[in-house]
Amino acid sequence: MTFLILTILQSVIDLDTQVFLTVNSMHNTYWDTFMWLFSDKYVWIPLYVSLAFLIFKNYDPKVFLYCLLTVLVMIVFTDGVSSHILRPYIGRLRPSNLDNPISDVVHIVDGHRGGKFSFPSSHSANSWGLVFFIIYFFRQRLLTLFMVLWALVVCYSRLYLGVHYPGDLFVGMIVGFVGATLCYYVFRHFTGHQPQGDVRQLYIPLSIGMITIVVIALVSIVFRL
Repeated sequence: MTFLILTILQSVIDLDTQVFLTVNSMHNTYWDTFMWLFSDKYVWIPLYVSLAFLIFKNYDPKVFLYCLLTVLVMIVFTDGVSSHILRPYIGRLRPSNLDNPISDVVHIVDGHRGGKFSFPSSHSANSWGLVFFIIYFFRQRLLTLFMVLWALVVCYSRLYLGVHYPGDLFVGMIVGFVGATLCYYVFRHFTGHQPQGDVRQLYIPLSIGMITIVVIALVSIVFRL
């Protein structure tokens, strides 16, 4: 039984590596810049601020403050579990790490190889944690669609940049889901929050998000020239 489990596990790891190498091998100078910027958490500060503004405009100050505190706790949870508990315990080398046998064929950008270990991805855990919390909080289809697509591209960028395997990102998503679910239902228990049918100024985070993507695309063109 142990041998069978180990065999299956190794097959999964081999498939994970092959998918990573296939995705990572498709690159050019334009996408190097685009994915580098898209993966940068500071680039998305305007989006985060616009989401906070949306909550502020639609709910009373008490709910707004409790929501910000809950999101902060959630990010501490998702980042802590992924980066400080699971990652050092499991010890899976990043594909870009020089000690990894496949590092010679991994495409990286601007010499960035990240830290030593990769499983699970904190980028994925934190991004999906925010996405699931926003889904729970607003229950707005258009906002949900945008946030899900945003998180998917963030995850793809980590493959493109050579710092994570698909399995790292998938498990990171699970960590984000668990963190968001626990934190949201604790938040709802104490605030009695119920999603509103009509959310005022929903266009603001959608517009900010799209503008940010357009700016990233334009900057990537300039850097390619």
